[in-house]
Amino acid sequence: MQPKGMSRRTYLNMMGAGAAATRLSAADYTSEQDRERRMKWWHEAKFGMFIHWGLYSVLGRHEWAMEYEGIPVAEYEQLAKKFVPTPNAARAWAKLAKAAGMKYMVMTSKHHEGFCLFNSKLTPYCAPKQAAGRDLVKEYFAAARGEGLRAGLYYSLMDWHHPDGALCAKDEAARRRFVDYIHGHVREICSNYGKLDVLWYDVNWPLKAEGWESERMNKMVFELQPDTIVNNRNGLPGDFSTPEQHIVASKDRAWEACMTMNDSWGYHASDDAWKTPKTVVRNLITCARQGGNYLLNIGPKADGSIPAESVRILTAVGKWMDRNGATIYESERCQVSGGQFWSATRKGNTLYAHIYFWPGTVASLGGLRNKVLSAKYVATGQPVKFVQDDFRVRLLNLPAMPPDSPVTTFALTLDGEPRQDMKYVRVERKREGV
Repeated sequence: MQPKGMSRRTYLNMMGAGAAATRLSAADYTSEQDRERRMKWWHEAKFGMFIHWGLYSVLGRHEWAMEYEGIPVAEYEQLAKKFVPTPNAARAWAKLAKAAGMKYMVMTSKHHEGFCLFNSKLTPYCAPKQAAGRDLVKEYFAAARGEGLRAGLYYSLMDWHHPDGALCAKDEAARRRFVDYIHGHVREICSNYGKLDVLWYDVNWPLKAEGWESERMNKMVFELQPDTIVNNRNGLPGDFSTPEQHIVASKDRAWEACMTMNDSWGYHASDDAWKTPKTVVRNLITCARQGGNYLLNIGPKADGSIPAESVRILTAVGKWMDRNGATIYESERCQVSGGQFWSATRKGNTLYAHIYFWPGTVASLGGLRNKVLSAKYVATGQPVKFVQDDFRVRLLNLPAMPPDSPVTTFALTLDGEPRQDMKYVRVERKREGV
């Protein structure tokens, strides 16, 4: 609508300038300035939900079952006739993510099996054209947005179903067909669902970035979604790195550790190797301390329901985040690593000491080189008595049992940016003669 009192020429010029700015952003998506703009929310969020869901959920034997078990394509395709999820199952995921303190979600739109959860004009092997009869990606976006969460999509470049999925490595005609197919899918998921906050590529086998034409792919993505962020798994550096199942911090760029809650990404009925809520919270703290994000996975069943253990774990984590989330969100890289029973995060000159193995009535934090001005429990705001010398800060008069679960956190206001030097303790602490 043209604003009242503005000439049509002025209005059209303004609109043209806006379009040009958008095109500039898309063309300049690799600049640090544009990357900082696009990733601001992501750095603040810290905690997200990963969702692996597909035909493998029908089998309930891990997302790599098709390959690990050598299942023929024609046999595996029959699972599409049994994959009929409950309508709007993603609403429960989004509610759980929000309750757990997560700020964004990333769902598989196509895993290595080649089955698309979105509506594609390029293949009949997609949920709307099979027994499900619905666009499951559309339902997912509606659910995430309904809970006020950012929403992204995972997309696997590797494809075990497409006839050119392996042939493309040695046949140029096959490569051309397959790359056009993959780029077409990426265009569809970037065009048909509104704003896409994250595009999470996976497994660029059997080609390299040149073979995938990844530069052209990313250029298309940012022309369609100038505010999105992309990871590094299409053979290019992208906006952030994605260590898997391990926390491996990057010092010079954004990173996100993605992990499962047991040992499987997709639903695995027999996998009972569940992480405890304490392990999840400790991992989250470690990621935040080192400037990264934590993307924690659920593997819904074929009907879309969430395994009970996942619900139990994330519910406990969410209760902790309700009391302590301020120590995680928007936190900054923290030089203080902690000790054998505690770790740390920080905001400015405030150090958050997270104690996961309760030491009893006194907690001694070694090596802090700052003067402590005040200390309090984060969960209650109650002040904590402390004493400090050159080698340690001791928090005093603590209860015999931890007052918070699974981790008790203290906020220490310091006279400068938190700094810890354990070598100073080792070298300068006085040694008595024998």
